[in-house]
Amino acid sequence: MYDNICKFLAENFKDDLATWLLGSPIKLTELSPTELSNDPIRADSLILLQSDDLVLHTEFQTDADEDIPFRMLDYRVRVYRRFPNKKMRQVVIYLRKTGSELVNENSFKLEKTYHEFEVIRLWEQPTDRFMTVPGLLPFAVLSQTKDPTMVLTQVAQAVEAITNQQQQRNIAAASGILAGLVLKQDVIRKIFRSEIMRESVIYQEILEEGKAEGKAEGKAETTRKLALNLLRIGMNLEQIAQVTELSLEQVQALQKEMQES
Repeated sequence: MYDNICKFLAENFKDDLATWLLGSPIKLTELSPTELSNDPIRADSLILLQSDDLVLHTEFQTDADEDIPFRMLDYRVRVYRRFPNKKMRQVVIYLRKTGSELVNENSFKLEKTYHEFEVIRLWEQPTDRFMTVPGLLPFAVLSQTKDPTMVLTQVAQAVEAITNQQQQRNIAAASGILAGLVLKQDVIRKIFRSEIMRESVIYQEILEEGKAEGKAEGKAETTRKLALNLLRIGMNLEQIAQVTELSLEQVQALQKEMQES
């Protein structure tokens, strides 16, 4: 879920992503993995953007993944085959702090084959870097700070200043969800009003995703996943019970389970 939120931000705030990763707001358009191969590697966190002379390949990862180095090489070769004259920047962005050595790996090695890519560990990044443009605000709480609650409060103040209502709702929802990686839900709900998050595109996508999964999975498991996702975006317990038709006690149990995990 967290990776998908990042993908939503990258696809809807391309200029902000380019400013952060490329140093300037280069105009980028989406590049579908299917343009590179009839059999793309499945990666929900994959974002491919391109300009006239550059391809930006970004992958957001909640946790360490040993398959990342090969995936970077694979996509570099695919892009070269399709666009041999374009440069390519590849960046893996890790969201959740971990002691795993995998998040330090920035190359793929196989006999005489060697390929390098960039790695960003958000918890090592200065907070100020994410406070200047709307599309980066949700990442601020995951940055290098000893007080994520204070940072999220500052993010909420910046979100309040956004004049575009739909953009404001989407940034608020994304900020609240990503904050769940470092803060408890009761803290997040005190900072972000649940109603503004419920009116976001992200909230609607969560509901639609829950309905789609319901066709493929058992109702009980689908309802459970939907309730957990609604907890993550800060919806209050009574409203979740109403939407999912769970009892308040069941929702409270799920909240406790999520907090303990």
